[in-house]
Amino acid sequence: MRTFYPPIEPYDSGMLQVGDGHELYWETSGNPAGKPAVFLHGGPGGESMPRHRSLFDPEKYRIVLLDQRGSGRSTPHASAPDADLSTNATWHLVADLEKLRHSLGIEKWLVLGGSWGSALALAYAETHPDSVTEIILRGVFTLRKSELDWFYEGGGVDQVFPDLWESFLAPVAREQRGNLIAAYARLLNDPDPAVHGPAAVAWSTWEASTITLVRRPDVVAAFADPHYATAFARIENHYFVNKGWFDDGQLIRDAGIVRNIPGVIVQGRYDMCTPPVTAWDLHRAWPEAELIMVPDAGHAYDEPGILSALIEATDRFAS
Repeated sequence: MRTFYPPIEPYDSGMLQVGDGHELYWETSGNPAGKPAVFLHGGPGGESMPRHRSLFDPEKYRIVLLDQRGSGRSTPHASAPDADLSTNATWHLVADLEKLRHSLGIEKWLVLGGSWGSALALAYAETHPDSVTEIILRGVFTLRKSELDWFYEGGGVDQVFPDLWESFLAPVAREQRGNLIAAYARLLNDPDPAVHGPAAVAWSTWEASTITLVRRPDVVAAFADPHYATAFARIENHYFVNKGWFDDGQLIRDAGIVRNIPGVIVQGRYDMCTPPVTAWDLHRAWPEAELIMVPDAGHAYDEPGILSALIEATDRFAS
């Protein structure tokens, strides 16, 4: 069973102006002459973390991390009172990745993305296949209506976690519970911190409480931090209201574009957040990619079986 490579620090970092008033935090670590790889965090609205560097052999990879628009160390942050998400959409992020690749002088790179990062990885690779050497996906999420309903509209996960579901419902007035994503959009965009603050924490902790096979209080506490939760919930909800700016099923429909790119799909069998049917549907559309169904894991990337499969994949592609 593989585990993280030892912690490392970046050898370079900066802020990239990508337009629309946005600056993205980026960093590079590992071997400056190594194989380029970019890690795409989840959410949308999450952030890159030091442990993400340790998914790659630092002697063999030039490891690129970034915080997507509005999140992490990128500015402006979506928790700001006057946050404007009108220029924060999937295709902005795809264009941002190309700007970052060019700014770093990288010809092609391996793309690793988990959860929302898997959707962004597919969107990017299907738009710029000549920029990608390999694709590694974890906890596949493509923003189909069925996937959003499963987790956010009482379409499945509420039946497994009825107690936690009650907490998710709590901020929403009973008469508005017919469309919870839309109801949360109104709450999260309310300028009153007494309204959007509790809603953000409820949205964020619902996800944090269900992404691991066994509930982890440390994960829930991190997601409940008001600064993090507000940006995370606002951005995520914004993307879900707009269905990711995809046609329903688009990322799987267009998987033929990447069939010549080597790929690995890592999926937890008991993933409640992004259920295995999505990974299975993608694998059927992209049979050349290896599907690894981890039998004793949920959604989180650091669960032992998922972590081991991810590092085995990055090791395999290192040369």
